Amino acid sequence: MKYQHRKRAIILLEDGTIFYGKSVGIEGTTFGEICFNTGVTGYQEIFTDPSYYKQIMVSTTAHVGNYGVTDVDTDSSDIQIAGLVCRNFSYTYSRPAATDSLYNYFEKKGLVAVSDVDTRALTAHIRDNGAMNAVISTDGKSVEELKALLTEVPSMEGMELASKVSTKEPYFFGEENATYKVAAMDFGIKTNILRCLAERDCYVKVFPYNSTKEQLDSFNPDGYFLSNGPGDPQPLTEVVKEVTKIIQSSKPVFGICLGHQLIALSHGVNTYKMFNGHRGINHPVMNINTGKGEITSQNHGFAVVREEVENHADLEISHYHINDNTVAGIRLKNKPVFSVQYHPEASPGPHDSRYLFDDFVENMKAQKQG
Repeated sequence: MKYQHRKRAIILLEDGTIFYGKSVGIEGTTFGEICFNTGVTGYQEIFTDPSYYKQIMVSTTAHVGNYGVTDVDTDSSDIQIAGLVCRNFSYTYSRPAATDSLYNYFEKKGLVAVSDVDTRALTAHIRDNGAMNAVISTDGKSVEELKALLTEVPSMEGMELASKVSTKEPYFFGEENATYKVAAMDFGIKTNILRCLAERDCYVKVFPYNSTKEQLDSFNPDGYFLSNGPGDPQPLTEVVKEVTKIIQSSKPVFGICLGHQLIALSHGVNTYKMFNGHRGINHPVMNINTGKGEITSQNHGFAVVREEVENHADLEISHYHINDNTVAGIRLKNKPVFSVQYHPEASPGPHDSRYLFDDFVENMKAQKQG
């Protein structure tokens, strides 16, 4: 088999640093912003999360592929990462529920993956030097060739990617006779978000990222959902205008990650590219209202400017990241609108923040009764 004769692979970072590993058996060269995820489980959910589009993922856990793959664990219809770097890649799996190996899953999609890498050293380098573009190559290209190609890769800052991962046509999710109707704007929505809404008696119509408020209102929704997604939120100027109209309607609104950032931008609060993003399933967040800490799943490279939220007349911070005090949640003081900079729908977990979906449903219930 191919993986029994694995070729040497190269990881070249934008700053010129080179790491070496071995190809898992799929030849090719791929580019993207290199980042790391500290989650020990949930690799298939990570690989299929549209928010990771155009990113090369470094897995900090020691083993990847050891429990195979299954259709149940996908968060979109395709693999979204640009490539994978890991320490140990398992070609065999022992999970009874698995339907295939990770190698076969990657091979069908042609995803370039590199193993046998000192991922601890690579992660430390990214952490100390910041997010940057990189290239991984398993097809024998020279370092000189790769350096020339890497100079042509644009920065993630200023890059609009929601249009690349959004649905092209509206579709429905859930039971048609559900109590609540939710219009969701798809900037890269994860399937488990839709499951969480459907489990709470919601019928969801998912709209393309560039839909107008009028188009969303044709569904006569009880509330609006603004999804997660990849890239820089600031280029989405037309979307921000529609988000402003949605919020002015006074109906309940719930935003996650990119949706959270768009709510901030609609109120004149800026976003910025982080030196290093938050990616993992063990990020501590403080809920200011309850005074309780939550362990959360996070995946973002942009954040909302905290000082601008604190000085805003209509916004307040609802959650903050305990490690670095960045804004992890905001809400409007005078409308049923709130958002968070993490993933309460996280699968396989943690589930500390699932209550946010309940809060959204309660807001729709209150409005229907009121």
